Amino acid sequence: MTGNAPPTPDLRGVTLDDAAVFAALLGPGRLIGIDAGSKTLGLALSDVTRSIASALETIRRTKFRDDAKRLLDLAGEHAVQGFVLGFPANLDGSEGPRAQATRAFARNLNALSALPILLWDERLTTAEAERMLIAADTSRRRRADVIDKLAATLILQGALDRMRRLAP
Repeated sequence: MTGNAPPTPDLRGVTLDDAAVFAALLGPGRLIGIDAGSKTLGLALSDVTRSIASALETIRRTKFRDDAKRLLDLAGEHAVQGFVLGFPANLDGSEGPRAQATRAFARNLNALSALPILLWDERLTTAEAERMLIAADTSRRRRADVIDKLAATLILQGALDRMRRLAP
């Protein structure tokens, strides 16, 4: 034996901002939507037909490796084909510190997983989620518990709707 081991597969994923290119990379299956805040990761899950997004869970952020492990465990459990990551651009379209932190999160996740990531404009989704919860007369404490999952659901649903409009 000469010691020639088979090449290690490249686990690096790709981060995209084009929904059409993202959709073309996907196999059949679910997507996870992510609202990445500084303290939590709000998660949503699509159905297998990628028509409806539903709240999944909120991960309290600790170390990136621990957060990513939980996220990737969920992705494996649900046979997820990709991630839709809320991208917090400023209202004028420029990128501030939160957008840079989101890009870093995507880069770090790409290093651990081959699943593609779509950056999805999330401007005002948390505000929209807050308005929806207030309109539903949700208590302040309950709003704090579910707002990140709801924001992730809005992010994912927006991307699913866009991909459906792009489909032939």
